[in-house]
Amino acid sequence: MSANEDQEMELEALRSIYEGDESFRELSPVSFQYRIGENGDPKAFLIEISWTETYPQTPPIISMNAFFNNTISSAVKQSILAKLQEAVEVNLGTAMTYTLFEYAKDSKEQLMENHHPVHSATSISNIISVETPNTAPSSKKKDKKEQLSKAQKRKLADKTDHKGELPRGWNWVDVVKLSKTGSKDDE
Repeated sequence: MSANEDQEMELEALRSIYEGDESFRELSPVSFQYRIGENGDPKAFLIEISWTETYPQTPPIISMNAFFNNTISSAVKQSILAKLQEAVEVNLGTAMTYTLFEYAKDSKEQLMENHHPVHSATSISNIISVETPNTAPSSKKKDKKEQLSKAQKRKLADKTDHKGELPRGWNWVDVVKLSKTGSKDDE
């Protein structure tokens, strides 16, 4: 059998097995996602498997880069991917997408044993730290802003609502100020 025939048969099998399963999603005829765990479960994660042209003779591409996995540390993701790669090597040459999804479901507790949920505030600071190295002067300014006095913290807390979010339009005045000062420099 050729790789394409194997893929067609596996695709048909996956569609029939996971029909009606909300955790399974077919992104394309060669790319699939499966959510391991329930929606509200802090230890739930999403696996994406994409087939290469020569799959199943060659390993599929396994990814955990979905936004759903943002609360999982990279070390835990690497650990899960390493264990899935071991399962790939055992099943190389056979249809293995279903096997990998089932292995992940059965081993969820073991795979996520070192998982400690990363809160959204941490992921936001990671995004900021990724963006700031591009300009050295702005990173120095951000360091000064992070050291707020008690009065400044109190004032900031008074501006936010009960969820800690700033009200809509809170920075519009700053945008107007910046655009006005920018135009003076241009003259």
